[in-house]
Amino acid sequence: MTKMTTLEDRLTIGELARAGYPDRQIARIVNWGLATVRKWRRRCQPNSPHGLASAMGRPATGPLSSYPPLLREVIRAWRVAHPGWGPKTLRAELAVDERFQGQKLPSLDSLARFLKAAGLSRTYQRHSPLPQPPSASAQAPHEVWEMDARGQQWVSQIGMISLINLNDLCSRTRLLSYPCWLGADRVDRHPDTNDYQLVLRLAFSEWGLPDQLKVDHDSVFYDNKSSSPFPTRFQLWLVALGVSLIFGQIAQPTAQGTSERSHQLWTQQVLADDNFATWEVLFEALRRRRDFLNNHLPCATLGELPPLVAYPQALIPRRLYRPEWEPELLDLSKIYAYLAQGRWFRLVSQAKTVSLGGQVYYLPEGQPRQQVEITFHRPTQTLLFQTAARKSPFSLPIQGISVEILLGEMDPLANFPAFQLALPFSCQQWRLLRLSKILDDTT
Repeated sequence: MTKMTTLEDRLTIGELARAGYPDRQIARIVNWGLATVRKWRRRCQPNSPHGLASAMGRPATGPLSSYPPLLREVIRAWRVAHPGWGPKTLRAELAVDERFQGQKLPSLDSLARFLKAAGLSRTYQRHSPLPQPPSASAQAPHEVWEMDARGQQWVSQIGMISLINLNDLCSRTRLLSYPCWLGADRVDRHPDTNDYQLVLRLAFSEWGLPDQLKVDHDSVFYDNKSSSPFPTRFQLWLVALGVSLIFGQIAQPTAQGTSERSHQLWTQQVLADDNFATWEVLFEALRRRRDFLNNHLPCATLGELPPLVAYPQALIPRRLYRPEWEPELLDLSKIYAYLAQGRWFRLVSQAKTVSLGGQVYYLPEGQPRQQVEITFHRPTQTLLFQTAARKSPFSLPIQGISVEILLGEMDPLANFPAFQLALPFSCQQWRLLRLSKILDDTT
């Protein structure tokens, strides 16, 4: 057992030191080692932050151990009550808290280490990018299209609309400008997957299928809520049709420069009139103006030639499409090949489930807050779930991949020669009516 100095020994060392005795002589007098004498002589000095009491055991270690216990307790309580508060927020809260005014505050790194040591840090979710082919420079018409929706705009006698514009990047042909009606029956007053599918089906029927479609990071196209996004139904639909979806750079409007200029053009050429009695009148005005712009308006980037004069071959589809052919055109094997390139990371919920692509999968052996890596096994068309605790992954059949699901609102039109809708028409029913007009043998 280690021998300890008594309080009398420490007081004696302090008195002898103040009397001017050197450390070696004090050590002989009190019969203690030189290091012990030096320690207690320093502690006896008036400006010493330490007293003469012994600190039993090892000194406190770990993140924030040199700070008052109250500060650590407050940080712990804040984090438990507010799991979203990170080190920066916690430090800002400490700075305005009256209990810690004038005190030295821990750094952001120290706070992060403390949270991790206390088991209060958020589980890091690994990142995995969405597989996509390189964006090709358009060398011929219908190699690359660009699609974008303009913000909400009020049109008298019609209501709120969002103009969805579609352009061919090589020939600068205005393929379609579609006024998406944002009726009052919508929960979200923005174009959704069915709206964009309708626009593309109308354009496909007239111009054929492109090789690539360039879009922004709207949630219809891209899963913005995950660090390892799963392809949306809209993207999988295009993949099955043999069309690659290309995403523009985030927060760079110039990445969609053709669409931005197109929005201004349509506003000046058509929407500025604002004298449309019905939606059909507006749509027909947009179609007539599109034909004029493509055939008669000079384009500076095309040597002052109109798009279809500079590129008459744009009138010839690269790949033919008809809506009634779509169930046969959709090739699920292309989706399976695409999914086999990706991997996704998810955290297991308290109910032992994970969500992927809007589908919920139950993992009987999963642990809450445990991270799983998910891959797609193409030969068996199953998802493989791998955790750190298991040597081999376990598999579950993939959900949400079928021709019927990909068709969306087209499914009843593709399977029934006639259908009846009830009045008054909703936004969904209006879409079905517009699509049915280009379908053969459908009433």
